[in-house]
Amino acid sequence: MAFCVSPMKAIGQTGPGSGYAKIPRGAYSIIAEVHAKPGKREELRAATLPLISLVRCDPKNLVYFFQEDRESPGHFIFYEVFATKEDFEAHNNTPYVKEWFGKLPELAEGGVKTTRMEVQPSARE
Repeated sequence: MAFCVSPMKAIGQTGPGSGYAKIPRGAYSIIAEVHAKPGKREELRAATLPLISLVRCDPKNLVYFFQEDRESPGHFIFYEVFATKEDFEAHNNTPYVKEWFGKLPELAEGGVKTTRMEVQPSARE
């Protein structure tokens, strides 16, 4: 298995915010939420951390953040952006994402709640 371990950096970025240019109008974005079962917070976190570098190295992924709610430990929130719905579906069918989903019944309550959105153009577009 090959690993890509590059720092998160927008291609051609030269100043604050210039990386947004690579996100196409109407891009497919997702907020996904998962809640750790009692006593499983660290296990869920440990199972998820490897996804960060794997997903960020996927050329179809434009943005990927894994976060934890400061006021509700064990409530993890993902923010992801792909150019298209098809790119997102391909991401969900990668072996490492399928493996992660397979661990959820033991680690998470109620599975993953997703909100699927469309990135809106800036006022200048």
